[in-house]
Parts: sequence; structure tokens; C-alpha cells
Amino acid sequence: MNIFEFGMQMEKDGEAYYRELAGKCGNRGLETIFTMLADSEVKHFNTLKEMAGTEGSSLPGSTLLADVKNVFVEMREQEKEFDFDISQIDLYRKAQELEKKSEAFYRERSSAAENQSQKEIFEAMATEEKQHAALLENLIDFVSRPATWLENAEWHNMEEY
Repeated sequence: MNIFEFGMQMEKDGEAYYRELAGKCGNRGLETIFTMLADSEVKHFNTLKEMAGTEGSSLPGSTLLADVKNVFVEMREQEKEFDFDISQIDLYRKAQELEKKSEAFYRERSSAAENQSQKEIFEAMATEEKQHAALLENLIDFVSRPATWLENAEWHNMEEY
């Protein structure tokens, strides 16, 4: 299996995991967030597939962070109380670890890239995976303590990449 096939499989696995979480979470806002993450993994898959076949590929821009912020604002406005299954946190932590591994994979690939275009794409993908991990950390905080988190939900700890 070459590097592109490995990366594409990793992204397919990530997509499947996020779609599974979307089906299990029991909250429409969280379902939307996990669906957005799954769609982002599809975008990464398609980029890798394009890279495997040609030199002229690029990673499309991402609005995931802004879109997720909007979902949290909507959730805050629509729901007064949040009831989450705390065992879900373990599933979210697993997703976060997968994102961290994906980031490390893409950073490593960037260092070994054969050309500047590939290097830049791998770096951009690593940055997006880092964003996903940070988003999941916020999600874990939110599910762990929604009332407190929403009071302070200014996303001040979320870096723009």
C-alpha cells in the first residue's frame, strides 16, 4: 500500500467513525458537527486521490470552524438544558486521538514530500487535522459541563489556522 492509499484509507475510516458518532449522539447540533467532520474527511480523501493521480492538486478551503461556531450558537439559543451520555466522551476522545495521529502522519509526509506542491498540501491537511482535534477538545468540554461551557463559549481558545 502506498502513502496515498494509506492516507485515503485513514480518511475513509475517519469519515465512517464520524458518521457513526453522528448517528449515536442523540443531539441534533452534535450530529451536525460530526457530519461536518465526516464531510471534511471526504474532502481530504478526494485530495489524496487527486494527488495520487496528478501533480496539480490542491486542498479546498475549509469553513468548518466557522460553521461549527454557528452550530454551537444555534444550540445555545434553542435548548435550555443539555443531557448528554457521559460515556460518549470516550468516543470523542478516541476521535481526538485519531485526529492527532492524522496530523502527525501528514506532518511526516510533508517532510518526505517529493515536491513543494505535495509538501504544502500535506501541511494544510495536518493543520486541518489539528483544528479537528481542537474542536473535539471543545466538544468534550461542552459535553462534560455544558452550562459552564456555554456561559464562556467565546471560542477564545480556538486558534484560527
